[in-house]
Amino acid sequence: MGSCTKVTNTLQACQYGNPEIKHPSLKVTQYGALVFWYNVWKMQQMIFTTIILIIILFSGIPPVYAFQTEVEPQVLKQGDAFALIIYSESSIEPEAYFGKRKLYFNKIGDGIFKAVSAINLNTKPGPYLIEIKQGEQKKKLRIKVNKARFPIQRLTLPEDMVFLSPEDECRANREAERVSLIWPVESEKIWEGSFVVPLQSEILTAFGAKRIINSKKKSVHTGVDFRGQEGEEVKVMNNGIVVFAENLFFGGNTIILNHGQGIYSIYMHLSKFRVKTGQKVSKGDVIGWVGSSGRATGSHLHLGMKIQGVSVNPLSVIKLKLLKSSYDII
Repeated sequence: MGSCTKVTNTLQACQYGNPEIKHPSLKVTQYGALVFWYNVWKMQQMIFTTIILIIILFSGIPPVYAFQTEVEPQVLKQGDAFALIIYSESSIEPEAYFGKRKLYFNKIGDGIFKAVSAINLNTKPGPYLIEIKQGEQKKKLRIKVNKARFPIQRLTLPEDMVFLSPEDECRANREAERVSLIWPVESEKIWEGSFVVPLQSEILTAFGAKRIINSKKKSVHTGVDFRGQEGEEVKVMNNGIVVFAENLFFGGNTIILNHGQGIYSIYMHLSKFRVKTGQKVSKGDVIGWVGSSGRATGSHLHLGMKIQGVSVNPLSVIKLKLLKSSYDII
């Protein structure tokens, strides 16, 4: 009877897991079950993933890729040009808007796209958003516009150079209206790589300078004035087409080049032209010579630039590293 009781107690201990009783076969059985169910779960995950990939492949649903953004330069000021770069695993061309202006992207490498835009001289300092889309992916990029410090110029000029006669004012207004019709035209890309300086010389008047003439009239300088000797060569900043080569009341002998995608360069006060309207030009070509035509007090080159109708500091455009491709070396 005592032995039966001992056997019965031992079985109960095994059944209810008495820690004093060691049963090796039970521990092995539990471990085997754990491994079995883990392998079942792993197999289910593999089957589920395979099914999803097959559905995407045969349903025409494009895979989703995240993209990264970068802005050059990192510090943006009023009147500056800037570049927006998109890094992505997708080959789909991105779309972006800065306010109402569309950005034109150019592929410069595998999954690398770059666009050029500009900040208006009158833009209030503060945060702004660029809306970006690539395929189904959307992003709102926050940029900060910093206040630019522009110099003040006080000039004394003959009164007839400050206040125009009715005839001269009528001519100047008529010419300004004609020229304004050029900027909205945004053609295919013509420019290639970075923009270059058209004249190697020191700067006389900076972009954005506030001019006070005869303590009365005020104006803002929307270009850069380069010191130049009469007859010095003026070269093309980048590939383009001559869309204007005429004499203007204020600008004198003026050439305007269309570089495509809403980018234009303007060369004023030239002594002579070397090109004509409709002519294609390449970066570094001579298009004219320094002079003092128009409302100029001495020989110099006034260089202006427009990006989608926005007057922009030409030097900020020249500083941008606009590679033809990611393999180019500047």
